[in-house]
Amino acid sequence: MVDEPHSFPFPYQPYSIQEQFMEALYNVLDQGKVGIFESPTGTGKSLSLICGALSWLKDHRKKKEEEAAQLLNSSQIVSNQQLSTSLGHSEITNSTKPDWITEFVQKKAERDLITKLKEEELKRRKREEQLEQIRHNSQLRYSLKRKKDNVHEEALRLLQLSKESQESRAVDCLEDGEEELIVAEYESDDDTKPKNHIRYVDEDDGDLEEEHVTKVYYCSRTHSQLAQFVHEVQKSPFGKEIRLISLASRQNLCINDEVRRLASIHLINDRCMEIQKNKHAEKDKGEEPKRKKGVTKTVCPFSNHDAVQGLRDESLVKVRDVEQLVTLGKEIKACPYYGGRSAIPAAQLVVLPYQTLLHESTRRSSGIKLKDQVVIIDEAHNLIDTIACIHSSEVSGAQLCCAHSQLTQYMERYRNRLKAKNLMYIKQILFVLENLVRVLGGKVGQNPKSQTITHPGPELHTINNFLFKAQIDNINLFKVQKYCEKSQISRKLFGFMEKYHGNLLDTATKENHKSAGLEKYLQSLQQKDNHDAHTPDKMKPADELQPAMASPMFQLESFLFALTNADKDGRVVVHRQGTVAQSFLKFLLLNPAVYFSDVLKECRAVIIAGGTMQPIADFKEQLLFSAGLSPDRIAEFSCGHVIPPDNILPIILSSGPSGQKLEFTFHNRETPQMMDETGRILSNLCNVVPGGLVCFFPSYEYEKCVYTHWEKNGIHDRLAAKKKIFQEPKKANKVEQVLAEYSKCIQRCRDGKDALTGALLLSVVGGKMSEGINFSDDLGRCVVMVGMPYPNIKSPELQEKMSYLDKNMPRVDGQSPGKVLIENLCMKAVNQSIGRAIRHRDDYASIILLDHRYARPNTLAKLPQWIRASTQVQSAFGPAFASLRKFFLEKKERNSV
Repeated sequence: MVDEPHSFPFPYQPYSIQEQFMEALYNVLDQGKVGIFESPTGTGKSLSLICGALSWLKDHRKKKEEEAAQLLNSSQIVSNQQLSTSLGHSEITNSTKPDWITEFVQKKAERDLITKLKEEELKRRKREEQLEQIRHNSQLRYSLKRKKDNVHEEALRLLQLSKESQESRAVDCLEDGEEELIVAEYESDDDTKPKNHIRYVDEDDGDLEEEHVTKVYYCSRTHSQLAQFVHEVQKSPFGKEIRLISLASRQNLCINDEVRRLASIHLINDRCMEIQKNKHAEKDKGEEPKRKKGVTKTVCPFSNHDAVQGLRDESLVKVRDVEQLVTLGKEIKACPYYGGRSAIPAAQLVVLPYQTLLHESTRRSSGIKLKDQVVIIDEAHNLIDTIACIHSSEVSGAQLCCAHSQLTQYMERYRNRLKAKNLMYIKQILFVLENLVRVLGGKVGQNPKSQTITHPGPELHTINNFLFKAQIDNINLFKVQKYCEKSQISRKLFGFMEKYHGNLLDTATKENHKSAGLEKYLQSLQQKDNHDAHTPDKMKPADELQPAMASPMFQLESFLFALTNADKDGRVVVHRQGTVAQSFLKFLLLNPAVYFSDVLKECRAVIIAGGTMQPIADFKEQLLFSAGLSPDRIAEFSCGHVIPPDNILPIILSSGPSGQKLEFTFHNRETPQMMDETGRILSNLCNVVPGGLVCFFPSYEYEKCVYTHWEKNGIHDRLAAKKKIFQEPKKANKVEQVLAEYSKCIQRCRDGKDALTGALLLSVVGGKMSEGINFSDDLGRCVVMVGMPYPNIKSPELQEKMSYLDKNMPRVDGQSPGKVLIENLCMKAVNQSIGRAIRHRDDYASIILLDHRYARPNTLAKLPQWIRASTQVQSAFGPAFASLRKFFLEKKERNSV
């Protein structure tokens, strides 16, 4: 029996493809599958995702409530049966006793289930009532609460001053605040908390233990895309009822000016953690050793528990994006970062960036639980590369030498205060650092900028071979990783750095200060600090007032953690160049499925969506099948465009106006004949294409080479006589300016204020304008792709990836997986670039692919279906030019009518 189609709330009459999209999405969520959804830009993909997913969520919640109600109603029947059983107990014979026992056990289990459901229902109702109450009187409550908080905080300050006045004796010669720089006693091979453990807010917090309701996690690549999605939710039929929370990093959500002004994300995170630790230290003060009386530690004024909980509740009663959440936090003086995190359990829709969802430790620390939840990953065409990038790591020789220098001084400074286990692990880390620098051809204790590399070039190793080459294969990196996490050694070292504010020894001068004189040197630093403490900030040099750089130990930790991957899942690149400081070590993740598998296993359903998902085979082979997902759990959906078929004219051109065969191979594309032919094609196109013409080249270097050639032989002047020429800038901060001038030029031509026919924009595949930029209407009436943008096959990283796929993946249509990867990377880049033109239902454009290789069946099949269906393959330029002229003349006549 076929299910009746669902009815979806929508802000307007949906297109038929939107109805199909929502129906397919609903079924995937209901059946708990993994769906790959492709919907071209301009077809209302975001609204379809919102209305389809939230309709399922609403029905799912209603279904659960009905099931709970039925079980609650049946509880009376169960009670009556219990009574009957009890009354008839004396008449039961020995022969029926086993059945009675079985029935009793079954009924007891049912009673327990009903009790549990009652409790869950009561919790849900209580939460709903609380949110409804907040909706009506939140402003009044916050006004009263702020007054109360001010009185409470004043009392706490007086109590703190009273306590500090009694702490007149120091435990030893340590300066004020240094006690906290010493790592707590560490017990190896023990999962319990270290002694003197200070709880950090990022660890399990009681506020995060609230039961999670069934929800949808929506993630995308950039904050602007997430904000756009939230605005679509606000306009949707669910905008007034859905409980939505937007998550972001501290860098985007922090409202504490002292923290926000720090330049590095590491510095922002650590400053926030430090002041949060100060707040919790107040609660656990009885466990701390006494300190000298000193300056009261900074506590974030926006971390008040009641205020944060108030922000949590307020954020759930109205849909807000990140900027609106920050504005709310400033109004009620509460931290949006922690307020948003605490709102996750009760939220029904959580909007967050890729990094937060796909990185396990970030996901865990944010309080995100994926068990039986729904995840939607939008703009997922680069999902494989994104996961690989998130879990890859790189550390330079300069960072390794700096970390060794800092950690050595830290150990010497606090040697007498560190327990044996701490000293052992710190010495292990120092040993690892020394050997990593040695692998790069250097030596610790010397300036890495002055150590010249004698045999430069990249080397590629398996993880095990690299550990053996670095002679650290006898170090248990899993224990080192656990030590770094539990002891917070990187944060302690950062605090040590900050304490002396750039006055620590660098590697260039370290050899002049042996260990025997190090203690004396540090004592001189203390004296300098004591003097500086009485020096007004305005008397200090400007550079001393800048925040200290984050400790390179953070980068080292990331690299060491990467080395704990399975040997077959990653590779290590040793890249020596110039000096030791310029050389680096890089870990490459070859198997992203090992990290994506957790998401697939925990979630009820996963949706991978994008405007252009072709070729889909990569997602299935490298992410889904490699993660152990069975084919019957995968569903695919691809819809056409909302534009009429005659609004698009894709042409594969095999030869140019002079009959030159178009084959832009790496060795052939820079010949004068190929560059001249490209110029002739564009010159002819400028005669018939109105408005904007966007031409994509495989690289910046090739675009510059062609442009220079055109300037020398006069082609540039012929093009400039018809359309004004613009070039994509390499610097991101100049992109907006170029686009604005490009758009203004087209507008002037359209208004008849300029004799030109429009503008020509020379862009680069994979550059600033090949993704995320909309060349709608006259901004992009024609998109030209010059050649096939294959990646650099000589790259050691790419060669290793190809080798890995050849060993671990099945052949595809008789081709090796490595060769298929190269083709797929090329066509993904092409699809993203040519998708810049058609942006809405009434738009029209032509797409010209300049290379005869696009006509190969395997290559043609990797174009989006809505483009492939209308594609013409033209072996000669004449017929192609005639089709183009006819196409644009018809559009001009239609528009004039």
